[in-house]
Amino acid sequence: MIAVLDACVLYPPALRDLLMWLAVVKAYEPRWSDQIHSERMRSVLADRPDITVDQLNRTRRLMDAIAPESLVSGHEAHIPSLWLPDADDRHVLAAAIEGRASVIVSYNLSDFPHGALAPHGVHALHPDRFLVSLMRREPSKFVQGMHKHRDSLRKPPKSEEEYIATLRALRLSLTARRLQGGSSRGTNGRAG
Repeated sequence: MIAVLDACVLYPPALRDLLMWLAVVKAYEPRWSDQIHSERMRSVLADRPDITVDQLNRTRRLMDAIAPESLVSGHEAHIPSLWLPDADDRHVLAAAIEGRASVIVSYNLSDFPHGALAPHGVHALHPDRFLVSLMRREPSKFVQGMHKHRDSLRKPPKSEEEYIATLRALRLSLTARRLQGGSSRGTNGRAG
């Protein structure tokens, strides 16, 4: 599955990192553009004066290194012919078209109505639904990516319960519920 990640799902570090780990283990193929990077960086700088541009650029470079095809370019040519409720979101759909993505992952589903996306073979999914779909499609890769993500959390490390609470705080209640239902199989990679 190829998915464009909207800036709003790349803004929270815990969700961004989870999505990156799932890409590293090849549970899906992520896509974004320079415009999506810039949008995320502007939002972080506006909300977090303790974060520097250098830190954001480092994250950007790490994201772009995940896979060479993750960073979409040449999508700007599609923008004038696209319609979305907010014209400023057309670049996201354009990146999906150019990047051959079938999904746009966004918290802002009303910005990407089905009727505007369907002619391009694209649909929008809330990050919670996207993660549950990956869990179904790629269960072993999903568990591997979750395990790597949780293992990467060292400052501070998170117990399984704290990790699930973090997912709930990110409005990923379906994902949290499925992981909690699977208990240890969900986040630490061991059969329960």
